[in-house]
Amino acid sequence: MLAVGSETTNEDAGARPKASPPRRRGVRGALLVLGFVVLLFGIGFVWFVRALPVQEVMPQRRADGIVALTGAAFRINDALELLAAGHGRRLLITRVFPTTRSAEISRLMPEHRRWFTCCVDLDHFAVNTIGNAVETRRWARDQGFTSLIVVTSNFHMPRAMAELGHQLPGVALVPFPVISDKVRVDSWWSSPSTARLLFSEYLKYIVAVVRTRLDFASA
Repeated sequence: MLAVGSETTNEDAGARPKASPPRRRGVRGALLVLGFVVLLFGIGFVWFVRALPVQEVMPQRRADGIVALTGAAFRINDALELLAAGHGRRLLITRVFPTTRSAEISRLMPEHRRWFTCCVDLDHFAVNTIGNAVETRRWARDQGFTSLIVVTSNFHMPRAMAELGHQLPGVALVPFPVISDKVRVDSWWSSPSTARLLFSEYLKYIVAVVRTRLDFASA
């Protein structure tokens, strides 16, 4: 009785179905595709970071206007220095807090105070980079400008240029990337916070490029 029961159990165990070869091939194929996608994202991220400038370089040409995408005070200061040096006739500072006025900003930068009385405009409506681009388009059209110097952080510049280029296809855009000591692009791997910031910006850049190209294709 025991022997018979033991043989039956062994036969049952040996009769258990195994994963079919097509299923195993499907799993391997899915893993290969996933690995390829991860590899592409990794290569793209490295390319994105390596393309970011690590030094500030003055624009080689003048433009009708200058636009500063806010996010850090030094962007505004650099944009005002460009305005003072004659690189543009007017300056737009976008995404300013709704209750902030020109006088408040000028008090923080007394050396540039005189420019706020004649040549600086504030945008209080934008809430993100897309809004920055929309408000810049409205301002540039109102002013009749056909060329702009774009001032923003170096890591934000690719996405800003993609959004602005989408909104202003007929306007020449000259990038002026601002370098921050807090975001060391040339040694990003040594700082987890910098690595996270750059990877997040890389993903946002991909989304912006895909979305703007789809918009162009459907237009």
